[in-house]
Amino acid sequence: MKKILIIEDDQIVSNIYRNKFAVEGYRAETVPDGETGLQTMRTFKPDVIILDLMLPKMSGIDVIKQIRSEEEFAKIPIIVFSNTYLTNMIQEAWKAGATKCISKSNCSPKEVIDLVRHTIGDSGAIPTSNPSLAGTHEPSKPVVLSTATDSAFQADLRKTFIESLPATLTTLRALLQSLVKADNEMTRLKEIYELYRRVHALSGNAGIAGLVQIAHMAAALEALLKELYEKPKNISTSTLRTVAAGVDFLGFLFDRCALPETREVPAANILVVDDEAISRRAIIYALEKAQLQSVNVEAPETAYTLLTESNFDLVFLDVDMPGMTGFELCTRLRALPMHKKTPVVFVTSLSDFDNRTSSTMAGGNDFIAKPFLFIELTVKALIHVLRGKLQPLK
Repeated sequence: MKKILIIEDDQIVSNIYRNKFAVEGYRAETVPDGETGLQTMRTFKPDVIILDLMLPKMSGIDVIKQIRSEEEFAKIPIIVFSNTYLTNMIQEAWKAGATKCISKSNCSPKEVIDLVRHTIGDSGAIPTSNPSLAGTHEPSKPVVLSTATDSAFQADLRKTFIESLPATLTTLRALLQSLVKADNEMTRLKEIYELYRRVHALSGNAGIAGLVQIAHMAAALEALLKELYEKPKNISTSTLRTVAAGVDFLGFLFDRCALPETREVPAANILVVDDEAISRRAIIYALEKAQLQSVNVEAPETAYTLLTESNFDLVFLDVDMPGMTGFELCTRLRALPMHKKTPVVFVTSLSDFDNRTSSTMAGGNDFIAKPFLFIELTVKALIHVLRGKLQPLK
């Protein structure tokens, strides 16, 4: 019987995979952190390791490096669960020796099993519907679960996950309140870390349950919280407002999670208007992290012409531009029938209270201050695009 070691700190996720692999005839062991994972690896001697990059005590990157440094395990397949918004970390995982990186928020248990089977072959045992009996039969070709069985399994996971969402939202909001009220950096960092761990678990659980919109939003928010925890100098009124907006929007998604959804972020038409080339490129890059395409222009007059000719799902506007300010352009676009309700986010270094007030008076929906974090703008974009696409039809 082939053996699988799962290094994953979320007990719900690890138990689901352990039982699923057992049904398929594999022997799976789970451990909650990297240090324990390395110790178990040396005695359990698995045929493949499934590893979450975001682990307590020891990062997944360090775990991979240690595995590759030990001669006996230097060539063992390592399948990594990654957050698609943490591109630098994914690149580090490849360099450290990961065999395969898969998105935790957009990969079903069946897809993971298929990947394992492709990597190390069949389990060598007849699977059984009772995980505790798996491996008690003579080795034979495993019976692959039918599509109907897998669909029923996914439906049951989804139902259980949805039932847990009210309690999850209560916890997230309580942690957010504690973060907002924190009166010193040490306390603030503690609250950010607690919120990060909860959102990390939410992303993984939503992905397994097939609730992709929640999983994507949680993954982006998780990446922002990780950035703030590791680089406290980036904690600001702007970034904390974005975190709060992210938690609030997760509540919106929770209310809609019983509805059918696709496995992709909806396509969107986004307009970026900024006279600074570097700033435009930064916004475009942040949007691409969420697989969102955009049209970008330098001159506000050109932008207005585009707005008269085409529908846009979201507009990012600089404020201080020659010829026409962002406030003025926003006022003009609001007069266009097709853009009366188009979300507008102002991106500007003029982040004082008066300009935030002006942005609202001009018809803006949101505000983000330069210099911004890429992932902060990614979170903003996802909130506005998904909200617009998922609003109930009237």
